[in-house]
Order: sequence, then structure tokens, then C-alpha cells
Amino acid sequence: MANSQIIMDKTISKGRLNGVVTPPCSKSYAQRALAVALLAEGKSVLRNMDFCNDTLSALNCIRMLGAKVERVDEHTIVVEGGLKPQSTTLSVGESGLSARLFTPIASLCKEPIVISGEGTLLYRPMDMMIHPLRALGVDVRDGGGRLPIEVCGPMQGGEIDVDGSVSSQFVTGLLLSLPLAEQDTVINVTRAVSKPYLDMTIDTAARFGVAIEHNDYEQFYIAGGQSYTPTEYAVEGDWSAAAMLLVAGAVAGSVTVKNLSMLSKQADVAVCDALVRAGAELTTEGDSVTASHRELRGFEFDATNCPDLFPALATLAAAAEGESRIVGTRRLEHKESNRAEAIRKEFGKLGVEVDLSEENVMRIVGGEIKGGVEVESYGDHRMAMTLAVAALLSDSEVTILGAECVAKSYPDFFEDIERLRDE
Repeated sequence: MANSQIIMDKTISKGRLNGVVTPPCSKSYAQRALAVALLAEGKSVLRNMDFCNDTLSALNCIRMLGAKVERVDEHTIVVEGGLKPQSTTLSVGESGLSARLFTPIASLCKEPIVISGEGTLLYRPMDMMIHPLRALGVDVRDGGGRLPIEVCGPMQGGEIDVDGSVSSQFVTGLLLSLPLAEQDTVINVTRAVSKPYLDMTIDTAARFGVAIEHNDYEQFYIAGGQSYTPTEYAVEGDWSAAAMLLVAGAVAGSVTVKNLSMLSKQADVAVCDALVRAGAELTTEGDSVTASHRELRGFEFDATNCPDLFPALATLAAAAEGESRIVGTRRLEHKESNRAEAIRKEFGKLGVEVDLSEENVMRIVGGEIKGGVEVESYGDHRMAMTLAVAALLSDSEVTILGAECVAKSYPDFFEDIERLRDE
């Protein structure tokens, strides 16, 4: 089980990194695999699992929806699937993916189920789910487009329109649940974003024997009456966590990250392109990727389909000579924090100029990073991590407030950074 130590505030001093690290598994793949293992009648074996808060939320959801989970060892579980709700309430914690993934799955059930959440998730938009679920025959009671939401199925299938401009997560929930509906379904998606995440969803379904077809991510065709086949599945390493570690290597030494696939469907594999554009030295060997420091230069990068990279890219840009231009800021408003504003404000405290005046663009002028300040995480795991990496370049200590939020995706992040220090 992941380290559950409460960190609260964390002070980071300047330093260089050198070493090898294995990040947690992809929580995006882990949550999808847990959902499908729930829907597969029989026993599935999930390997290379790590248990950050978001994955624990998904694990809690599948148990509440009827799965039996057995822990085999530190990174392996057996899930006996079967959709048989054990509770009228489903708590998804602070996981946006779990909220938008398990609401459609709960909508397969004949019993009313209330989906509830915690913390900042209560303020994140869920209204994109309401009309499509009702069009699929689900009785939905919502709290003004926010959690909690009550659903009562079963979901029927049919043809629906879904707004994909805010998040792809609800589309993921529909894609994984609708194969179990009686009727075939056609989903018309407008303004689909984060297409790599939809590829991950289709890939996960295929691993468990279910086919999902699409026409350029604008129209999805899902045959009803399908069933998932229990299987043995190893979850690949998390490119979101790896991105932060590789940027740390690029700006502050040399870091080798293991258990990564360069052929991954994860959106954040795109960090490799950004690192090369910035002039970092990047090498790959087997399942390992190494990023090492060279003189960095300002770069241009479109992060529209990989918005989780923004915090890491901000530190990369802050360490580069000249101005960097990163496109896609409109994707950042409804994350754990308003990440664009959070980056502007907190990097400003570090003496780094972040300009948001151009629509959908973040401009960052690199230069000296100043310490001796307290910076705020906003309860956002990616903000806490990138500020810690930036602090490695500061002229004096930086204290990150609320740093315990890294437990959402990478509980051992600070321990790994300290272990990589090249003293």
C-alpha cells in the first residue's frame, strides 16, 4: 500500500538529482481496469497496481457496486466481478474520473444510487452527464450540475449527443458501460478533447474482450448485449508522474524513469516532445527513459490534448532561456485548481513571469528562480509536485503549503525526490 504519511507543508532546498526511479502505475489505466474488472463476470487479476487516493476511490466504488477484491501482494489484486450494488450511495472521494466513470456504470442498475464526492470535486462541473443519461432512459436527479447526483437505470442504449469540450471522462464512462446495455448505442461527441484518454478507454475494453468503434472521435458505435471477459492485466507506468520526474532530470541533473512504454496511449507521453523542443537530452533504452540537463531554450508546445502536462511544462519553461509558449489553457479551469491562474500566481512568487493575456495561451519567460517564499498547492497534486521541482533551482528554500495532496496520484513523490538527490 502506498505511503499514507501526512506531509502537510514541505520545504525544498536547491539541489541536483541523479538516479533511477520507478513511478506509480498509471492511475488512469488502473481506474479503467478496475471498472472493467467489476463489469466482467468472473475473476480478473490486475498486476502492477499502486494505490494512490484516486485509485483507492475507484477500488471503493467497485466494492460498493458488487465486486469482491482480494489482495494477493503489494501490487497485485484479484477482482471477482459482477454488478450487484451493496449500497445506495457511491462515494468517489476527490476523483473526477471516478465520478464521471462510475455514474454511467451505476446507471446500469435498477436501484437508485447516489454518487457523492468530497473536497474540490464538489465544485467541478458534472452537468455534461445529465441530458445524455436521461436520453438513455436513466432517471437522474442532480444538484444543479454538481455532485451529488442520483441515478436509477437501467440504461437502455440508443443515440445521444455528448459535449466533449470540458472532459473526456464522461465519454469514457459511457464507452465502458454501454456494451452491457440491451440496445446498440451511437454517441455523437462534439468538441472532443483529450483524445488519447479515449484511446486508453478503447484499449482497456479491448483487453477484456469488448469492441468499441468510432469515426474520428466524433461518433462512437457500441453494440449492446456484449460481455467483458475476465483477464489478467498488468497496468503500465504513469506518464503523468514520469513527466514530472523527467522534467526534474532535465532542469536539475539526470533522472532515469523505469516501467514506461514509448508506445503508450497515455496523453502525457507527449512530454518527450516538449523536452526535446526545450533542448534537454533524452535517451530511451528498453522500458526506461532518461532526461538529462543541457542548456535549455524557450519552446512552443500545444498541450490541448494533454492538459495535465501544464504544471510540469511550467517548470521546464521557467528553467529555459527565453520565452516559452504553451497552448491549451482553456482546459485548465476545471481541474483540482484553476491551474492556469495557480501557475501564474505561484510561479510569480518565485520570480517567474507567467502571462495569460493571450486567449488559450500561457507564455513563460525563463530566468532565475527565487526562493525564500511560501507557495500554495491549492490542494492540487500536480501543482505541489511542479513547485517542488522548481524549488530545486531556487536560490533559497521554498515551502509548499498543503503538500500532502500529492497522495492523490503519487504518495511517495517527495521521498523519491529526496532519494534522487546527488549530494
